[in-house]
Amino acid sequence: MIPTKFGISNFFIKQSITLKTKLTFLLILTTLFAGNAQTIDSVSTPKKQDKLSYKQFIAPAALIASGTLLLNSELNLKIQENANEFFGEDFHTSADNYIPFVPLVQMYGGKYLGFKPKNDFFHQTANFAIATGIMGTVVQTLKYTVKEERPDGSNNLSFPSAHTATAFTNASLLFYEFKDSNLWYAGSGFLFASATGILRIANNKHYTSDVLAGAGIGLASGLIVSYWNPLKNYSFKGKNKKTTSFLYPTLGKQMGLGMLIQLH
Repeated sequence: MIPTKFGISNFFIKQSITLKTKLTFLLILTTLFAGNAQTIDSVSTPKKQDKLSYKQFIAPAALIASGTLLLNSELNLKIQENANEFFGEDFHTSADNYIPFVPLVQMYGGKYLGFKPKNDFFHQTANFAIATGIMGTVVQTLKYTVKEERPDGSNNLSFPSAHTATAFTNASLLFYEFKDSNLWYAGSGFLFASATGILRIANNKHYTSDVLAGAGIGLASGLIVSYWNPLKNYSFKGKNKKTTSFLYPTLGKQMGLGMLIQLH
């Protein structure tokens, strides 16, 4: 009878751990999607003139605050342990290096699918460059200030997640461009952004705190620049001028996008 009791006990312990792990990731997903839903709800109503309001920063602030509170906590470590158990210690994928740019491709390609963007190619690119610059400055400053060690011990630049911040910046830009044309298409970028954050945790490159903070920073960067639209009064078009442009990803120790522009 004793072995049977021990067997039953171990079974229930394993079931409890599995349930706890699933609930943990459900909580992470809920947090990310709740933040996205708050953003969509705050800015989805068409207006004659788009203006920023404090409501649009509730989601970014909540994500950044959540990530900051989790930083260096026992709960943060426990969630990572559960993640390693859920995905497996040997789990690895490079998809998280590419998924952050899917919303950007959507932003440039939306018009070819019949959706009307708010800006032309050059203003979209200008907003992307400025938003990425703001996001990158904030992220890199925090990385070298906080100096949190990564879960895999590869370096001490874990907080916040640059991949996640990049993904949410691009998703925010996509959302603003098409929110009045097709809300479903506009919001679809947040699915890829959330997937990026989950995969960074699964790859054991980031803690949940890093991902939440990165999501908040990216969300805020994209929103600020989209509504600010700093070069909206500047025209990139000239008489009898044609422009050829080529956009390409750059991958390595630092990831990003490069662009070649040729004026004829």
